Amino acid sequence: MDELMEVFGPARVLGLEQVMTALLLSFVLSMVIAFVYRRTYQTLAYSRSFVHTLVLGAVVSCTMIMAIGNNLARGLGILGTLAIIRFRTPIRDPRDIIFLFAAIAVGISTGAAVFSVAVVGTLFFCLVALYLHWSPFASRREYEGLLRYMLPPGSPADKDVNAVLSKYCDSSVLIAMREAAQGDVIEYSYQVRLADPTYHADLLDELHKVAGISEVSLLMQRSTVEI
Repeated sequence: MDELMEVFGPARVLGLEQVMTALLLSFVLSMVIAFVYRRTYQTLAYSRSFVHTLVLGAVVSCTMIMAIGNNLARGLGILGTLAIIRFRTPIRDPRDIIFLFAAIAVGISTGAAVFSVAVVGTLFFCLVALYLHWSPFASRREYEGLLRYMLPPGSPADKDVNAVLSKYCDSSVLIAMREAAQGDVIEYSYQVRLADPTYHADLLDELHKVAGISEVSLLMQRSTVEI
């Protein structure tokens, strides 16, 4: 019997004040994570229930860690219970998974009464998330766009168009060229990267001044959205 007690360990008894402190701290820190998630979310497939999951997941994981304590038997029992439950909710964005892990980590830290780790870890995680959101780190298509215009065949305005593109774009690549209006004009399509995001209006104004050009349009492609 003594050997079993050494393996499984005695149950840790927590007071009501300790339990409420851990639960309230997990709730507050998970709310901070959820707020940063909302502020840094960029796509259109926003889910209010997922934000709720961040908060509730932290509270549930905190409760589980306090219930397990240092008792191995309880830990094995909860592990077996979770193995029966099958979670089939698809999470398409890996960034959402990281935020969910962060909320669970907060619950584990507060449930284990490691409050300093929970607070410092949450603040550092949120600061890093905000930095990555505001900085151009890992961005490759921030100021790219698709430029289309039409010119008559053999028009000498090609040099003027190239001069305008060189002035406002870091790069421009011709991706398509086809006849339109029964061969009266040629439609050009360029993949362009603007030197500055504010140059799109100036680029269109300069192109409209080119003789013979028509149907000028610029479609900015700032991000890819999955619906």
